[in-house]
Amino acid sequence: MRVHPPHDPGLSRLSPMRSLRRCREPMSRERGGQERPESHEEDDRKVRRREKNRVAAQRSRKKQTQKADKLHEEYESLEQENTSLKREIGKLTDEMKHLSEVLKDHEKICPLLHCTMNFMTIPRPDALTSCLPR
Repeated sequence: MRVHPPHDPGLSRLSPMRSLRRCREPMSRERGGQERPESHEEDDRKVRRREKNRVAAQRSRKKQTQKADKLHEEYESLEQENTSLKREIGKLTDEMKHLSEVLKDHEKICPLLHCTMNFMTIPRPDALTSCLPR
């Protein structure tokens, strides 16, 4: 039967890599294990691995920064396009209001709209000429 140690809240703050490093450390004589001296070869491997990891981390951070910069540029571009489109919507809305007013004014005086011949179901070429002022 396995007995679990009591929960230590301080351990939960440790990163997973720290806990792995703790497990990989050579056992001390106090814990019943034998210390084994690390060879020069193992030291070189550790140094190479750390250097490789450092370079990979730098590359990752640079890539992340470039991605953030690209997103920021895209955001700025979309903001400008949005502003431009809102301006265009405003102009088109103003033009629509103006044209609606012109149409209303024209409807009041248009002889074609007031002509009784417009309500006929069969259009005849002479129907328009009879409505127009002479």
